[in-house]
Amino acid sequence: MFMGTVTALIAVYFGLVFLVYISQRSLMYNPGTTLAAPEAHNLPEMKNLELTTADGLIIQSWYAAPQEGQPILIFFQGNAGAIADRADKVRPYLNAGLGVILAGYRGFGGNPGSPTETGLYEDASTILGYLLDNKIQPEQWVIYGESLGAGVATEMAHRYSLQNTPVGLVILEAPFTSMGDAAAFHYPLLPARYLVRDKYSSISKIGKINAPLLIFHGREDETVPQKLGKELFKAAHEPKLSLWIDDAGHNNLYDFGVVPQILSFINQYKYH
Repeated sequence: MFMGTVTALIAVYFGLVFLVYISQRSLMYNPGTTLAAPEAHNLPEMKNLELTTADGLIIQSWYAAPQEGQPILIFFQGNAGAIADRADKVRPYLNAGLGVILAGYRGFGGNPGSPTETGLYEDASTILGYLLDNKIQPEQWVIYGESLGAGVATEMAHRYSLQNTPVGLVILEAPFTSMGDAAAFHYPLLPARYLVRDKYSSISKIGKINAPLLIFHGREDETVPQKLGKELFKAAHEPKLSLWIDDAGHNNLYDFGVVPQILSFINQYKYH
């Protein structure tokens, strides 16, 4: 009787592990599927930008060119919704004269394909290649990553540092050290760290990035614990700045007056 119960519990446990493993991408990515236009979201100065990736997907992003002497902010969103949901976030940067790209991902916002780590890196690389083709150099780029997008942003900044063409600035909102660490936080009774296929190992890359860095993160974040952001910040090179916001959670950081500090950071370190 006892051994039968133990065997059944073990079977249930490994069944749960298997279920999490095969469904992990549906747990990791929650894309909005609505195809929207920027003018419908109070961003009339932004235009649709359609680019073809190396694997043949046509991905739609939104783009506004910078005013003279200003950098361009490339915004890599988190795991849910679509770029249209970030319209309010980027409005202050447009008002300040920065260029902005709201980077589209495969499988998000009506774009074809399905999201994976490799796929999102390809989408991001295609956008940065477009900037290079249009004579907007890496030192003019403000690479901005929100949550899961922080993993994409870190990868892009890391690549360009390894090429000795570092980006201008890096801004990470509620970042994690790796997807394995984030998964272990959410599934403490499972070997989640070892199950993840899309690893987004920012902790192995952040120390090789040669660009001023800003990380901001809420103490009440129950999606990505602030301690992961602090570990990532500790591993990064100077110059770096952190904003640890006591009462903020994961999705409400902009309710705590961070925009002036972000703009101050950009103005201080652009073209450093």
